[in-house]
Amino acid sequence: MTRGVVVVYFSWFGKPLQRHHKVVLDAGSKAIANITGYDFAGCYDRVHDYAGPVLFVPDDTLLTAEASCLGIHSPQHLYGGVVPHLFVKTKAITHGLVDCHAERPRGWSTAFAERVRGIVLPGYTVFNHRDARLAAARMLRHGPLRLKKPLSASGKDQTLVANVTELDAALEKITAAEMATYGLVLEENLRHVKTFSVGEVALGSFRVSYHGTQRTVRDNEGQSVYGGSDLVCVRGGWKVLDALPMAPDVRAAVAAAKRYDEATEEFPGFMASRRNYDVGQGIGADGRARAGVFEPSWRIGGASSAELAAAAAFARDPYLQIVRASHVEEYGRDRQPPADAVVDFQGDDPEAGPLLRYTVVKPQSRRSPQLAHMPRMMELIQ
Repeated sequence: MTRGVVVVYFSWFGKPLQRHHKVVLDAGSKAIANITGYDFAGCYDRVHDYAGPVLFVPDDTLLTAEASCLGIHSPQHLYGGVVPHLFVKTKAITHGLVDCHAERPRGWSTAFAERVRGIVLPGYTVFNHRDARLAAARMLRHGPLRLKKPLSASGKDQTLVANVTELDAALEKITAAEMATYGLVLEENLRHVKTFSVGEVALGSFRVSYHGTQRTVRDNEGQSVYGGSDLVCVRGGWKVLDALPMAPDVRAAVAAAKRYDEATEEFPGFMASRRNYDVGQGIGADGRARAGVFEPSWRIGGASSAELAAAAAFARDPYLQIVRASHVEEYGRDRQPPADAVVDFQGDDPEAGPLLRYTVVKPQSRRSPQLAHMPRMMELIQ
């Protein structure tokens, strides 16, 4: 029987990748090939006749039409996700519209926005400048707000707005066409933010789920950006993750991520094998604690190196149940990884500058062969 192949795929609407992202995309694809027992076949060749099954690793979330052209008809055919419209792959779906007369793109789901309203921060998604000003007028009465460009990730392209003057200055930099296509998010600003990563990955019949926290670092320009994730990963899906003992704030983050994930059924044609959600907890303008899902990620992302390293550890040891996996990004020269790290990238990126990316995995819990038939794990960690 012909073995399947894993291929890297650059999507129709994916953004240009920096060099270190391309290196990590390639490394992640090779890791998936090892986990699944497939061969790694490099970049997808449209004219090549692949004899066996093809598992795609796209650089971005795919549109339904694009996935169909590739023969992707189930989550088992890719590491990532498929959505029916461009805006659905972004954080634009996280909030509702300002009113029933608001501008909206084809395929907008009021039902999704209603289902997640109780697990996201106060805010709105807008698709024109008029709605942006209306939403801001409501929100600024209660304190500063944060403008977010939906296509951006890692904390980039976000602007803190405290008054109408600052709002107008920010809106001048966004074209009407960009806003109409992807929207703009206006969200309550939090202080002292802690961001959780919660997710589930499926590679064939193999599943890994996790919770963890993110860290921020200063990049080579002094900007605060994503600096990695520390994850607790378990063999199995959401139900197995729920069996872990967790601190109350962690359990609340996991519950919110699951509710957000369940609401995706409101988008016809949605499917994903990689489901990752950022959940923030912090202090609002009134001094009270706030929490909410920030955004989804249905593509290879910052936590993917840790996810896949955990999956590889589970694949090597059938009795391993829990691992801690950390992905770290450090900017600047002369950075050195720990001795037990797997280096994902180390060098001078033409755009990002000197950068080190590495992953560390530490097994935490095994089930003995004699107890392998038991449905629940014998050892759990917080």
